[in-house]
Formats: sequence, C-alpha cells, structure tokens
Amino acid sequence: MKGKRADASASLLHEAEAEAESESSERGRGRVVVGGSGGGATWAQTLGNIVVSIVGTGVLGLPYAFRIAGWLAGSLGVAAAGFATFYCMLLLVQCRDKLEEEEVDNSTHRYTYGDLGGKAFGPVGRYLTELLILVTQAGGSVAYLVFISHNLSSIFSARSKYHGISPSVFIFSLLLPVEIALSFVRSLSSLAPFSMFADVCNVLAMAIVIKEDLQHFDQAFKSRNAFNGIWGIPFAGGVAVFCFEGFSMTLALEASMAERRKFRWVLAQAFLGITFAYICFGIFGYLAYGDETRDIITLNLPNNWSAAAVKVGLSIALIFTFPTMMHPIHEIVEAKLWSNEWFQKQRRNIPGAEWSGLHGSRILAVAVLAVLASFIPGFSTFISFVGSTGCALLSFVLPAAFHLFIMGHTIGFWQRALDYGILITGLAFAGYGTYDVFASHSSI
Repeated sequence: MKGKRADASASLLHEAEAEAESESSERGRGRVVVGGSGGGATWAQTLGNIVVSIVGTGVLGLPYAFRIAGWLAGSLGVAAAGFATFYCMLLLVQCRDKLEEEEVDNSTHRYTYGDLGGKAFGPVGRYLTELLILVTQAGGSVAYLVFISHNLSSIFSARSKYHGISPSVFIFSLLLPVEIALSFVRSLSSLAPFSMFADVCNVLAMAIVIKEDLQHFDQAFKSRNAFNGIWGIPFAGGVAVFCFEGFSMTLALEASMAERRKFRWVLAQAFLGITFAYICFGIFGYLAYGDETRDIITLNLPNNWSAAAVKVGLSIALIFTFPTMMHPIHEIVEAKLWSNEWFQKQRRNIPGAEWSGLHGSRILAVAVLAVLASFIPGFSTFISFVGSTGCALLSFVLPAAFHLFIMGHTIGFWQRALDYGILITGLAFAGYGTYDVFASHSSI
C-alpha cells in the first residue's frame, strides 16, 4: 500500500541513504559527479529496490477499479499513471542534478524531496512537500489497517456462528493494542524480515487470485464491459496512482546506485514490468468475477484453507510492517516535540517527561489513525481518494512545478508545455477525484 510502504519503504529509504552517505564519506570532500558514480548498489539491486518500494497491497484493489471503469479504461488508466509517475521521477532527478551542477563549494550534500521544495519555493515549498509526504504516509498506514481488518473479518465471519463481524472490532480489539506495542520498537532493521515476508505473501496472494481467476473464465470478455463511462475513470485513476507508491524515495534510490547514469534505464525497465503486471492482474480479476468483484480481491476467494492461509499471512506480515509505515510520521512528530520550548522545559524539570512525551506521541498517532480507519467504508474507495489527492499532488503537481522553477529557461518549449500539462492535469485530477469519491462512490 502505498502504495505507496509503504512496506519496507522507510527502511529501504534508510538503507539507500546510508549507502549514499557511506560513498560520499569515502570520496571525502571531492566533487560529486552528476550522473556518475553514486552509492554501492548494482543495477540489479536497484531494480529490486524499485520494485519493492512501489509494489504494495494496493494492487489487490485494482480488479475492483477495473470493474468501476471497465477493463480497457482501467488498463489505459494504469498505463497513463505509470508513464506519468516515471516521467515525474525523472524530473526530480533532473532538478537534483541541476542543483548539484550549480554548487560552488564542492559540497557532498544529498538533496531530498523537501530540499527541492525549499530551493524552488522557499520554506513554504519545503513545508508543503513534507506535509504531503506526511499525509500520504498516514493514508497508507490507514489503508493497512483497513486491509487487515477486512481480511480478518472475512475469515472469522465465514467460520463463526456470529456472522458479519465488523472490521472495527478487529481494529480496536487486536490491531490497536498490537500496533501501540510495536510503535515502541525504534529499530527498523529488526522489522525488516517481516517486510520481506509481506512481499512473499503479496506474490502468493496474486498467484492464488490469478489461479482462481482462470478457473472462473467462461466467455468472460463477452459479458465484461471495456468502458463503463467517463465517470469511473477518475476513481480507477486514483487507485492506479496509489499503486505506484514509493515516489518520495526516487532521489535516495538514484543516489544509492553505483552507476547513476543507468538509473533511468533501470527505472524504465521496472515501470514497464510493473505496469504490465498491474494491467494483467486487474483484467484477470475483473474478467473472473465481473460485477461481483470485491474492493479487495482476496475477499472473492473461496472460503477454503489455502485462501484463509494467504489472508492470515498477509495480515500478520502487514501488522509487523505497519511500524515501518509509521516511522516517518513518528520522526516528524518527535522532531516537533524536540523543538518545542515547553517540552524541553518539562523534560529538564520532570523525571520521565521525555519518555512519556515521546511514547505518548506514538500512542496518540496510532490511536488517531485507528479511529480514522474504523470510519472507512471501503478499501478501494479510500485508496482512490488518497491516490487522487495526496499522491497526485506529491507525484505530479510538485515535481512539474519544481522542474519549471529550478530548470528555468534551460528546458525547451515542448518539455515546458508537457510540464504545464502535467501540473494542470494533476490539479484537475486531484479536485475532481476528490469530488468523485465523495459524490459517486460513498455508497459502493
């Protein structure tokens, strides 16, 4: 999930930045060669890191998006989202390279996404960028809770005399206390094996779903719509954008690569493969179940032990990777606490105030997201909303705006026109996507 994980995303970002910093220190105060050598990751390692950072459980909502838009419209939406995300990732790299070229003090500073916002629009740009990262990260965390609770609800409701157990029961009775306890774990490396386990479960879930899909094919193309009307496209587009998560890791991944000139080629290979897999998975799911396609495709699986094992495995893995999603949120909140004079005064004067304040902030953050998750009516509706708003602004609008400002008159007319087109389309998509989710799909 976001998406983007954003799985592994925070720990992966940490590892990528560590590699880049290690390489930087080895070069001493030497000049960074733009597009030349970076960290120590090979092209194959970088390819794997890109796939891990992008592919999440949001993909399990794609068949439902294809049901809303139609299999052809959904395919075009995924392809467009993939191309736009790929292009905007390259815009960030171009902006960073431009800033490095302009450095006059031989600095080895590695620019972050927030740094680009600061360079383009000052403190407002930095705060806006970091706010959107925080919001999308929180959205991905809520999506985790919604996904886990709905899967557990489907398992126990099917095997219990108490039919229709609400997902909220699992959120507050199981997920909230467990995630509060895990929020006290500050070492992301200790949770890394669960991120790998989550990826394995994701692949197994997709494989089992496709196997079940093929068993349901019966002249499916004749009874499935290719295009369900223009109003379904923004919904499907929002889900597709959410599925191409990991955008804020672009610069760290590129900097971690030993041969940075090859990053564009590696990124292109990754996006071609991921986009093709997304389209196939969405089409297969929709063709198999048609109008019966659920917002989480695993809920369409039969109530047998193999399907239950996949759901339980996914849920356990995501429970332990949820702290990875929350890590950037905790860091931002705790940084604000440390900069607060009142907190510093209490920390000095009251024994245990520091521990209580830092851990209390973590408890509060998890509790707030749990409450939000309990009000979410559907998984795909929610990820479409997050994808249409925060993800669209973070992945399309800001990169295009930064590129126009930082690159200035060095870019040609057609690229400038394309940047403006992405910026305007991204804003319109965010506005209409939000309206579409609230007005048209709140009851689905």
